[in-house]
Amino acid sequence: MKVIIARDGSAILFSEFGQKPVRPGDVIVLGPNVLCGSEPEGHITVTTIYADTDYVIDQAFWQYAGILHDRLDAPVFVKETITEPAQIIRLGEHHTGLLMPWLDELVALSLDDKGVRFHRTQALWFAIMDRIAPHIRVMDHRLSPSQRARNVPVHPRVRRFAPTRPEAAEAREAIGGAIAESWTLDELAARVHLSTKQLGRVFTDAYGKTPLAYLTMLRVEEMARLLRETDLTIEQAGRQVGWHSRNRASEAFRQATGMTPSKYRALRIEQNRHPA
Repeated sequence: MKVIIARDGSAILFSEFGQKPVRPGDVIVLGPNVLCGSEPEGHITVTTIYADTDYVIDQAFWQYAGILHDRLDAPVFVKETITEPAQIIRLGEHHTGLLMPWLDELVALSLDDKGVRFHRTQALWFAIMDRIAPHIRVMDHRLSPSQRARNVPVHPRVRRFAPTRPEAAEAREAIGGAIAESWTLDELAARVHLSTKQLGRVFTDAYGKTPLAYLTMLRVEEMARLLRETDLTIEQAGRQVGWHSRNRASEAFRQATGMTPSKYRALRIEQNRHPA
């Protein structure tokens, strides 16, 4: 996870979720493995905090220990609650100005490889995030049926952490184990011995989206990985995850990420050349 505080100047931020202007007083919060690059408009000065993912998950667990069964629930909780992996928080120059002494001290302490002031470093991190965290956009539950097709599953709207129906878990396991299969709702329903209507309801209650929307999400995630880590063409990557038409693969990818597969790959190449 990255927390980037813009101190001076301006830039255009490029991520897989679009292009946004960044100016002094803005805070950029990026989840793990989120592609991001920037193009300064003249110049820009930032302070970047790199937070280990497990460290952040541990904090989420202790913050919500009252509703999480154990530490193993925390990763899912964080993923489902923070539904926007790339966010720009317009905190304002006045409020970020209050953070500057803490940021400068945190930078100085980070150069101390002995870690003798570990607790002061922790205190500074908590003080900074105490100002930023209330502005991070989160989703506790689904607000309307139209949100069933969101790209990141969210909690059931009636009861948090309700036990998952075994039929929903079995359908999810089947989809995840063979994302390239041409699954239909009828096939999945027959597999778990439910009607299509019942399967749609129990699956959506468990994972925040319909089975086929969940399949699309998994395919997009795997296609993004292939575009990042292999030299497969867009058509080949699309076929490997189950789309036999380049147009269908490109359209699904664009709807999920906000950019075409070719632009996604170009952004990755550019990020490797000029890390943010």
